[in-house]
Amino acid sequence: MKTRPVYISGSARTPFVKSRTTYIDVTTQELMTTALQALVTRMHLDGKLLGDVALGAIMLNSYDWDLARECVLGTTLDPHTPAYNVQRACGTSLETTRQIALKIANYQMESGIAAGVDTNSDLPVMMKKSYVRKLMALHDAKSLSQKLKIIATIRPSDFKPRFPAVVEPRTHLSMGEHCEKMVQEWHISRQDQDELALKSHQTGVAAYDAGFYSDLVCEFMGLKRDGTLRADTTLEKLAKLKTSFDFTDKGTLTAGNSSPLTDGAAAVFLTCEEYAIQNNHPLLARFVDAQAAAVDFVHGEGLLMAPTIAVSELLKRNNLTLQDIDIYEIHEAFAGQVLCTLKAWESDDYCKRVLKRDKAMGSIDRTKMNIKGGSVALGHPFAATGARIVGSLAKMLHEKGKGRGLISICTAGGMGVAAILEAV
Repeated sequence: MKTRPVYISGSARTPFVKSRTTYIDVTTQELMTTALQALVTRMHLDGKLLGDVALGAIMLNSYDWDLARECVLGTTLDPHTPAYNVQRACGTSLETTRQIALKIANYQMESGIAAGVDTNSDLPVMMKKSYVRKLMALHDAKSLSQKLKIIATIRPSDFKPRFPAVVEPRTHLSMGEHCEKMVQEWHISRQDQDELALKSHQTGVAAYDAGFYSDLVCEFMGLKRDGTLRADTTLEKLAKLKTSFDFTDKGTLTAGNSSPLTDGAAAVFLTCEEYAIQNNHPLLARFVDAQAAAVDFVHGEGLLMAPTIAVSELLKRNNLTLQDIDIYEIHEAFAGQVLCTLKAWESDDYCKRVLKRDKAMGSIDRTKMNIKGGSVALGHPFAATGARIVGSLAKMLHEKGKGRGLISICTAGGMGVAAILEAV
């Protein structure tokens, strides 16, 4: 099949905010539609028929079963524009970017939008299955006597709600608890994690102050910047925080060196060169390639280590080394996760045993990593992070005028997604 280059032409996202605060009354659909419409307006796509829109969320309510299509219908795009839902945990909107890029590359369409959203302010609170069955039986009952008989079986305990949690169903451990195991295995110190977290805030604040995000973040609910970003944090303040997952003397992960529970949405516009020229759209960066991978975390492999494999395979396929990259965007689910990944790439044993390489991949230049802030500071609305990173990296490469960018995202379920972008 003949293929062609695919380009990032623009992006837009809402400010990311701490869950259950500013966006407490905003639905998942409203939040995603806001980011989509901001992108449509910015790229002058009003009334335009696009090839496809792919987006997704993790914390979905049952009434969001057709979320993507409903969001498109809530914008000024041509209503004939199709849309579909995708879910790959925290890698969701990098996966949607990958899928839209593949469709454009294979001449299936000329342009499309990849996006993602998550809000813990619009959680799908559930009830016990036994109570749900009673409600369904009550709904199906034909006579008053049948209804009264069912009602008589309802007990106060039935009303206890079940709240969703970021917990692995097969291990019953949270992502943070899994990461605690990883940092202990890789001997990552609390101070190293806090130092990375501090840098995440410092670079994020500097980027906002320099105006980098002015054309990436749309104003929403009176906000113009991410609500979790702290200009006044220090190593001393971070060091005073209590641990959040392991409460023994071995615990090192805190609210300060972990990404916060966050609400937000992000979207990216992708095109082929011909469409961009015809419609006067910029070509910010080329979407080169992407790779997904998984680990067997149930049997001892680190839950968040799959990006090491995804990146390794991606670089092999493109005949690149880790040092051939000019900008590294490594998602900061936890500062400790990033540090474990970097240490694994530097390990001869790990690279030979897990990555099937002859030797270690080596170290990276830390001054080239997350240079406009990372998820610890900017926030992490699960399914929106990939699109947030793609949009920012494309702009960085465009401003630089040359070079390659690498994206690495860890996800729940022991998966990882990676991608390479290149300056035009």
